[in-house]
Amino acid sequence: MKFGAVPIEEARGATAVHSIRQGALVLKKGTLITDKEVAALKSAGVKEIVVARLEPGDVSEDQAAADIASAVAGEGVHADRAFTGRTNLFAETAGVLVVDREAIDALNTIDEAVTLATLSKYKPVVEGEMIATVKIIPFAVAGAARDKAVAQAAKAKPVIRVAPYTIKKIGVVSTLLPGLAPKVIDKTLKITQARIAPAGATIVAERRVPHEREALARAIDEVRQAGAEMIIVFGASAIADRRDVIPAAIESVGGAIEHFGMPVDPGNLMLIGRLQGQPVLGAPGCARSPKENGFDWVLMRLLAGLPVSRADITGMGVGGLLMEIVTRPQPREERVPEKGRRIAAVVLAAGRSTRMGAVNKLIAEIGGKPLVRIAAEQALASQASPVIVVTGHEREKVEAALDGLPVRLVHNPDYADGLGTSVRTGIGAVPQDADGAVICLGDMPQVDSALIDKLIAAFDPEQGALVVVPSIDGRRGNPVLWSRRFFPDLMQIQGDIGARQLIGNYAEAVIEIPVADEATLIDVDTPESLSAVKAEIERA
Repeated sequence: MKFGAVPIEEARGATAVHSIRQGALVLKKGTLITDKEVAALKSAGVKEIVVARLEPGDVSEDQAAADIASAVAGEGVHADRAFTGRTNLFAETAGVLVVDREAIDALNTIDEAVTLATLSKYKPVVEGEMIATVKIIPFAVAGAARDKAVAQAAKAKPVIRVAPYTIKKIGVVSTLLPGLAPKVIDKTLKITQARIAPAGATIVAERRVPHEREALARAIDEVRQAGAEMIIVFGASAIADRRDVIPAAIESVGGAIEHFGMPVDPGNLMLIGRLQGQPVLGAPGCARSPKENGFDWVLMRLLAGLPVSRADITGMGVGGLLMEIVTRPQPREERVPEKGRRIAAVVLAAGRSTRMGAVNKLIAEIGGKPLVRIAAEQALASQASPVIVVTGHEREKVEAALDGLPVRLVHNPDYADGLGTSVRTGIGAVPQDADGAVICLGDMPQVDSALIDKLIAAFDPEQGALVVVPSIDGRRGNPVLWSRRFFPDLMQIQGDIGARQLIGNYAEAVIEIPVADEATLIDVDTPESLSAVKAEIERA
């Protein structure tokens, strides 16, 4: 290909390399120069132009791109029309992208003018998604380079294909241990269904059994017989060894363990097995979360009928650190007190009490004390320090109700925009040397210092206990203790939902503390609830 500046009269039949704007003239890059363009250029006063001109044996950029794209496209791949030297390739069906890395690397070394880029290998894709692009960099390429690229693709064919999802029926078995709330399993099933939905798969059988080998083995066999083409086991306790409950149960029904563990984090404790030719997965704990983890990498490939060998698993280490693992221990600074961690208390007392009518519930009295003062006194009596009270509605009255208490008052001027604004205000006031904060509600006068201390005692970052929540009969209550690790998330809360969604997002970091008293569930929202709580406290 000839390339360079030429007089306007010599530009006929060549291609403009650059766009030209001069006066009324607009000549776009890539325009084929004809008599019309020559006249327009002369009229605009242009003396010469940089052009590219094909020589014998050259292939135009569009033709070369189209030929190479056609050669690399395999099953489930559609090549679009070439334009400006580029041909994009799209998935014709939902599935998993399979690419021949060696063939693509070899093709990209043939000539610097020829490039092929794809999405990541084994990426789940949807119908119509762009998965690759062939781009010819100059306006033409030597025919020999085009031919070599096509031959390279033919030799390795298919270079790019989409493996459609073939497994549609999933069986799920969950094991049970004391302390595992039913709603955790319910949420796990919901998340799993959402995970497999892009593959057109559904959960056709589900069992919940004790965390014991015999019971689990029977359940695995039952869901297989119910038609499951793949079985996923969610253990109440993580798999610790090939001889643990889950692998032992798989083997006891005639299955085999193909691999345990993977160099992907989160997802380390992944188990892959087979039972009568069907995949069986021992899910890591992170699979209960909707966030991407190693479980996704294996699950989607298996749903597409692609084998996942031990070599495949061990080769996932580079790029396998997907994100910060919130439960991973972090280096601690010298600021940690010798007697334990420092946990602040944040008492939310900014609400408008709309359901109480004209009464501000926070200054309503029980036993001669305003509700907000009772909440603050219990926080002060606990191991939490300092105690921060967030004010908002009727600020002066709330502050007067706290008169004389050694609390730190912070005002939330945006209290009318919802509870989230008060959470942000309170967390923003927590000292930098605090390891976490327990968020208390000012309208829960039955929450005492003993409960707050239980939460603080259970807080253990080294063991993954970063969010501590009281629960009774599977129902989660308040207050909730949050590790500093989640302060940035808490500072992003909007509206009136508080931090409930975050608890769901970080299920692997949450520990529930069983309590017998329903005080963790009862807040004062109406005159009737105030009367009921007042009667109960005064009886005690």
